[in-house]
Amino acid sequence: MTDYTPGMLTLIFPVPPFASTMTVFPLLCILLLFLSVEAQTCSPSGKIKGKTPPPGQCNQENDSDCCKDGKWYTTYKCSPPVSSQTKATLTLNSFEPDGDGGAPSECDNQYHSDDDPVVALSTGWYNNGKRCLNYINIHGNGRSVRAKVVEECDSTMGCDSDHDYQPPCPNNIVDASKAVWKALGVPENDWGGMDIYWSDTD
Repeated sequence: MTDYTPGMLTLIFPVPPFASTMTVFPLLCILLLFLSVEAQTCSPSGKIKGKTPPPGQCNQENDSDCCKDGKWYTTYKCSPPVSSQTKATLTLNSFEPDGDGGAPSECDNQYHSDDDPVVALSTGWYNNGKRCLNYINIHGNGRSVRAKVVEECDSTMGCDSDHDYQPPCPNNIVDASKAVWKALGVPENDWGGMDIYWSDTD
């Protein structure tokens, strides 16, 4: 029987020089994937306390929500990442005079007919106006429609006169005119909230 010293094991069972790399590389990939997911996460930025709108305020023509006194509303400065099929909730808005927002659209300081396919996007997707007057493709109910971005659906503020005493917009909203809903073939009784996906036009 031959006696072996611990050092001899290295000679008999040599450790490949790339073994440490083989161990570290998968861990590095997992770490990078984790950091990528973290970077894409959109977390709330704060909360706003609601208050009762003054008499005659808060336009409910399109079943808009009005802020409730004492209720806390979540705010966001970001939206989910944009892709070729960005998931969103389609809501109903009127961009006409005396419509939901009351004021002209932010992108062009104009009002828009309910017959025009126009939308407002949540703050993160609005991207400081960089999508202003650009077109997006909206897909839902087995159909698609091309609509112009004319307004921000403010996810950072709400429950004040500037926002017609409506709550902050959720961070995943495409707020659309009646023309968009009609183009998607949605029965009028079902207007108001629908899962869709959208993308920037080429």
